[in-house]
This record gives sequence, C-alpha cells and structure tokens, in this order.
Amino acid sequence: MSKVAQAERIHITFVGQRNVGKSSLMNKIIGQDLVIVSETPGTTTDPVRKAMELLPFGPVVLIDTAGIDDVGELGEKRISRTVKVISESDFALLVLDSQAKLSEQERNLIEHLKQLEIPFLAVINKSELGINYELVAELNSFEVQFHSVSCLTGEGIHELKEKIVRLLPSDEDIPLVGDLLKQHDVIVLVVPIDLGAPKGRLIMPQVNTIRESLDVDAIVVVAKDKELRAALSKLAQPPKLVVTDSQAIMRVAADVPDEIPLTTFSILMARYKGDLPEYVRGLKRIEELQSGDKVLVAEACSHHAQEDDIGKVKIPRWLRLHTKKDLTIDVVNGHDYPENLSEYKLIVHCGGCMLTRKMMQQRIKQAKFVGVPIVNYGVAISYMHGAVPRALEPFDEAISAWNGMK
Repeated sequence: MSKVAQAERIHITFVGQRNVGKSSLMNKIIGQDLVIVSETPGTTTDPVRKAMELLPFGPVVLIDTAGIDDVGELGEKRISRTVKVISESDFALLVLDSQAKLSEQERNLIEHLKQLEIPFLAVINKSELGINYELVAELNSFEVQFHSVSCLTGEGIHELKEKIVRLLPSDEDIPLVGDLLKQHDVIVLVVPIDLGAPKGRLIMPQVNTIRESLDVDAIVVVAKDKELRAALSKLAQPPKLVVTDSQAIMRVAADVPDEIPLTTFSILMARYKGDLPEYVRGLKRIEELQSGDKVLVAEACSHHAQEDDIGKVKIPRWLRLHTKKDLTIDVVNGHDYPENLSEYKLIVHCGGCMLTRKMMQQRIKQAKFVGVPIVNYGVAISYMHGAVPRALEPFDEAISAWNGMK
C-alpha cells in the first residue's frame, strides 16, 4: 500500500442511523472484517478510520461513525462527534435501510450535507429484502443519487466502488511549491536540525517540498542553516528559491542575497492547506492587541512538548515581546477549538500538516464565522522577526493582501 499520509488522502465517511449496515458496508469495501458488526444498535461509538487504496482512484481514508439516531447523554456526544467528522469529510456515503422510509434525522442529514457542499451518495442496504418504493420516491424528490447493495450477499458492492470512484471530488491540484519552479531550476531547502526535529527523518512539509520539486524536474539542494553560505557559494548560478524553517528565517535571510526569493515551509503550507491572504490580513490584529486581550495558539496535533516548545513557549514569548502587552495566551491541542472561540482577539494556528485541506478550511471558516482574525505560525513568526514582506514576495496573492493592509 502507498505510504501516503492520512492528511493527504480523500476522506470518505459512512453516515446513517444505527443498524442500517454502515460497518458491514465498510468491511465489504475494505475486503476484511475491520469494524465490529452486531445486531445490537450503537455498536460503533467513536469514529473508526481505515486507510486503503480505492482503485483506480488512489489512496483514501474510510471512516465509520456512530448512528445519527443514537440515544441518551452519551449518544448525543457521539452524534456531535459524527457531525464534526462529516463537516471535515471530502465525500459521504449515507447508508439507508431498504425497508424503511427516510427518518427526520436522515432528512436533516441530507440538508446538512448539501449546506456544507459535501458530495455524497445514498446507499440503500439490505436489497435482498426488497426496496421500499416510498424511500426511492423521497430520494428522487430530494434529487439524491442512490445505489442499492446487499452486504449479506455482496450484490452491488463492486458496482458501488466504481460509482464512488466516479463521484469522488477531483484533487484541487493546489501547489505547494511546484508552480514556482520549472525543469532544472535549483531550489535550496534549509533544514535546521534541532531538538524538535523527529530523530532520523525530516518533517512532513520538508518531505512534501522535496517530492513536489522533484516532480517538476527541479534540482533540490538540502543544507543545514550553518552550511547554507557554503552551499550557495558552490552553485554556478543563484537558486530559483530558498525555503527555510520559520524559526531560522532571520539567520537564513542574512546569508541569502535580496535578489534570491526566500520563504518558509510554514508559509508554503499556509498556501497549500490554508488561506495565505487571510493569514496575511490577520497580521494587522497583532498590532491592535491590548493588555488583557486573549490570544489562542491552536495546534492540530498532540505531541510531547520540548523544553522550548514552539507553540507553548516561543510564540507566546514572541507575541508579548513584539506587542509589549500583557496578553492572556491559551494553547490548545487537537482538532477542536474551545467553545468560547469568540472571546479571543486572535488565533495563531499551526501549519496544519496533520490535517486535510478540508479540515483546515473548516477551521478558518469557524474563525471567520465568529469574527476572529487568524494567522498561521509561519506567517506570524516571519512577521514578528522582521522577515515580512520578504518571505511573502514569491506569492502575488500574499503581497496583494499585504499591500492592502497599508
């Protein structure tokens, strides 16, 4: 199986009421009994994820969820988690019982999927028992595409896979760095090796930048920040682009002539998964912060904090030094914002390398909805260290946003 990170895969979520066969259908598509199947309603509690190759489409993540008709206080929490998973999905399979009509929860779910503009397909399971004509009529009235299967006999499963492949959203083909390079261009990647670097490997943004550069037949030079000057001196011609870690931006800028474009891995990720112009506009709020204002530092994944952790220690320190204000700074980990999001004056978000683009876009939308400006680590760090606008110059849309702030 291709070792594609889950954050880079299309996420397909199985949704529906309890006991309609969501888990059975997921097992059939995977071709193994991964998810526990039982006649007892509510067997699936937390979302269950499985990475696989859905040929001929490619790498995907299948997600089984709790029933949308779960009951009790715990059931409400499961439903809430299911709704959140749906909002972050690229595609959904709404699994229905062939013998029943649409329930109120199912009608609401159809409307919810349409409002979120998430493509989906209704799958009518238990076709061996016959199909309720009223169910078909309702789906037609909602203009919902559907496909019938039998998880008991396997009828329709192969055809369902083929239909899913045809309906899956096509990759937006948003570039990380490939559009900035052409064949034989040289790109220099500056990779500081410090306590925060995973032992024996590079971090995901660095690996992705190398791969995309190679995909366009560019020449990749990788060096530590201490060896950058020597690396540049050995090149016959100046590189097309230099990319560095955000925390090393000023050290690297001192060694890179002004005529050579320079940016950071985190700013590349801001454009790739986030909204770079929105982050740039969020910089204005940094200058508007007052003592007592609340700032949220949001990290999408949990990790063991280092002594001088970027999110928990460095960014709060840099914000206070830059603003010279007594700020209240909260740091949260995980895929959920705190419920009191509107109380914050600014969100400083990580690069989102462990999130799908869909997930990152949803987090940006949440911030916009409550009127809280958002920046990402790389944009904020470059700004507070005096590397903006230089680190934004390779990107026209970012410079346009920067000039619009003046």
